Amino acid sequence: MGRFNFHPLTFLITGFSWLLLSLLVGLAILIGLVHGTPLPSWLRLVHVHAALIGGILQLMIGGLLASRSATAQSDRTPSNSHLGLFMALNAATVGLLVGFGFANMMVVGVAGIVVIGAVASIATVAWQYARQSLTQPASPSWLYRFSFIALLGGLAIGVAMAFRFMPEYDAHARLLHLHVILLGFVTMAMIGATHRLLPIILNAELYSPRLARLVMILLPAGFAILIGGFITSSLRLELAIGGLLVLSIGLYAYNLLRTWVGSGHPGNAASDHLLIATFFLVLMMIMGVLVGANFLPPLPVLTFGSLHLAAYTHMALIGFILQTVLGALSHGIPEILATSRIPSRKKQGAYRDQLAAIMDRWRAAQLIGLSLGTMGFGVLAAMTWNFPLSSLSIQIATWVTVGLLLGSLTIFTTKLAWALGVRPSN
Repeated sequence: MGRFNFHPLTFLITGFSWLLLSLLVGLAILIGLVHGTPLPSWLRLVHVHAALIGGILQLMIGGLLASRSATAQSDRTPSNSHLGLFMALNAATVGLLVGFGFANMMVVGVAGIVVIGAVASIATVAWQYARQSLTQPASPSWLYRFSFIALLGGLAIGVAMAFRFMPEYDAHARLLHLHVILLGFVTMAMIGATHRLLPIILNAELYSPRLARLVMILLPAGFAILIGGFITSSLRLELAIGGLLVLSIGLYAYNLLRTWVGSGHPGNAASDHLLIATFFLVLMMIMGVLVGANFLPPLPVLTFGSLHLAAYTHMALIGFILQTVLGALSHGIPEILATSRIPSRKKQGAYRDQLAAIMDRWRAAQLIGLSLGTMGFGVLAAMTWNFPLSSLSIQIATWVTVGLLLGSLTIFTTKLAWALGVRPSN
């Protein structure tokens, strides 16, 4: 594998593998819950942290290193320079999962410190990459930097919880830890990446750089105030800022949709996944406000149990985050393989097109399966208001949801393995 792209690809493939493993654990938890044989509660912590640390964080680091390599061909960093980072990140992920499995918070805390060290080791790389993007129209550099700071903050809160530095504030800390990581880090970074990637995929200019710059300002500001609402336990403040975030995300989605329409591009697997992810992001934000509003009266308007909360979070985790990951990989894998396996830029085009065609195969089945499977979580949760978990209707809905998700991911994983196995012709 080529000098600059070996380790980015290693991060990406390993991160996607963690994501798949986490998904299988999550589906097992769902099936156990519906069948009345719930799995141990610590498996939920394993599921979440395997997805976020081993999966999403590792994928983002791989994407950062790949983007840096593509834009800095004069880089003299040896190809094995990120081996320590790779080993530390994956060892820390295993440590987190073992710590949660054995309920040993000391192990969890130490693993969290290792994750912070791994992230801090690429701080300069991340900051410099954000600075390079300042030259782009509607630069997402501020979102990248904001998300990096949020990541460090969210990890620090998690370590503090593990070592029980402030046990009297655990409920607030848990809420902050979750939202700082998911909204402050993952969502902001993915919005910035989509702003950058979609015009490249569509070979078009962003519809409105001015609108994009407005979104770049509103989103971090709204999120920061939202955190203030969590700290002060002010539901009304959270709902007001939630409305601002819904507006901001709506403007973001409108800008991307107009970019796609104006490009005249028929679309491909990468652009389709990113646009569908944007739809789910809008839906997630609206649902978040509605969930909060449900608790404004003295008694909730609708009963809201653990399955409903899981449905809401997974509409976001699968509908937005996983769709974005598949879109980015559908575009990025052919690019990385072409540049790493063929030194001459003039000869890369045919090979890149061959790989892109593989990633576009069966795209309708892949997109429909993942999207309907995601919506299945919402349908399943809504059905529990009228049917018991043991009913045949709930059992059928569960297995249909699981089958759609597994089918879609099987298609994507098969294509990924196919692309990795195709070598350039001489």
